[in-house]
Amino acid sequence: MSSSSSSAQLKRLKPLYQHVVNNFLVVMAAPLAVATIVNAARVGPDELLRMARALRPVHVFLAAFVPAAAATLYLMLRPRPVYLVDYACFRTKPNCRVPFATFLEHAKLVTYVEGASIDERSVRFMTRLLERSGLGEETCLPPAHHFIPPYRNLEASRAEVEVVIFNAIDDLLAKTGISPAAIDILVVNCSLFAPIPSFTDMIINKYKMRSDIRNVHLSGMGCSAGLISVGLARNFLQVAPHGAHALVVSTETITPNYYVGKERAMLLPNCLFRMGGAAVLLSTSRAKARFRLSRVVRTLTGAQDSAYRCVFQEEDSEGHRGINLSKDLMTIAGDSLKANITAIGPLVLPASEQLLFALSFIARRVLNRRVKPYLPDFRMAFEHFCIHAGGRAVIDELQRSLGLSDEHVEASRMALHRFGNTSSSSVWYELAYIEAKGRMRPGDRVWMIGFGSGFKCNSAAWECISPARNADGPWADSICRYPVDIPEVLKH
Repeated sequence: MSSSSSSAQLKRLKPLYQHVVNNFLVVMAAPLAVATIVNAARVGPDELLRMARALRPVHVFLAAFVPAAAATLYLMLRPRPVYLVDYACFRTKPNCRVPFATFLEHAKLVTYVEGASIDERSVRFMTRLLERSGLGEETCLPPAHHFIPPYRNLEASRAEVEVVIFNAIDDLLAKTGISPAAIDILVVNCSLFAPIPSFTDMIINKYKMRSDIRNVHLSGMGCSAGLISVGLARNFLQVAPHGAHALVVSTETITPNYYVGKERAMLLPNCLFRMGGAAVLLSTSRAKARFRLSRVVRTLTGAQDSAYRCVFQEEDSEGHRGINLSKDLMTIAGDSLKANITAIGPLVLPASEQLLFALSFIARRVLNRRVKPYLPDFRMAFEHFCIHAGGRAVIDELQRSLGLSDEHVEASRMALHRFGNTSSSSVWYELAYIEAKGRMRPGDRVWMIGFGSGFKCNSAAWECISPARNADGPWADSICRYPVDIPEVLKH
């Protein structure tokens, strides 16, 4: 028998294997139940009644009390379920749009600005990056970047923050109908801008929130900080009164971080990062909830020097500050993803996939790694994937590593094309895309994956309760045009 025919035969048998293993208890319990019924029928009702009367009262008491006590104890000690009430993304403004031609013309003019080191060679390099980036012509930069030279001061940075996060929060409050006074917990993340007062103080002042609100501003944690914020809000909700509400706001402030030097490793963020933000409302009350939070799994590889420095804010030799992206970034991201898969796999994968993975692991140990490692099929655990839109290379690598189809990564590619890399909020633009396309169904499971400096790979698993009723949101004016074909190299 040829290897191709045996492989096809194995593929045909795999559904049967998955059904048997994933329903092992049912498969085993059904014959036992039938045997019990047959034996009871043979014994007869009079004999069964005699056996029941022979039981001592203490046995009857224990048989009833112990399971009830165990069930009560489990219900008291288990973590409270946390729900996503709703979310809203910042809707970009047409006056902030930056087509490629505008971006490159602006970069050329910056070369003439006193104090800037960016030169014609750097502009040509950014041109090649943009052509291969996967970004479209409608991505947006803050108003301060439309000036020559770009404004990078505190006032302009605060102005961007207020436009993005207040817009997203206003939309969220309108969608949910909740009063700002009803919010008990506030968690905000922004990596590269941490003013005084903090973002949480700005929000509390704007919306006149309660004086006893628990609030945290996370900074410096990279593009995966949005999922860290969700995990932190979940932990707060576990110890808050039932029905408490947590507001999570994720954004990245672009204004103070435009790099005007000529180090190639530090020019990439100029080309990829764009305006964006999201506001998310979580609660321990199921009322009006749209998703249930199943898992949050965080993995950190920062103990390794190469991982720690692969995304690093620093000054170049001429004193220009920017973000240095290491050439080893994709390798480190792949290793971080493997660590996260190892952690989340046992929590979400069906028994059939876990068994195959375990057998592969044992075989590799016994046969000295001559057996190819088995990559679990996460399509068995999730219907939708929201992969951080960090760039075309990031999406390509995850699609290859996880064995996903083009449709599975469509939301990530389209979010990158329409909005660019919006950092920690990108996964919410992707979820909004899936819902705007009408693909979400009750019971569908969603896997959000984020990468960030440090180096971190974080995951959140959600289960849909109630899909969005319409396409209102960041995609309202463009969903009809998507998906679009994105060439390997865009000529303009």
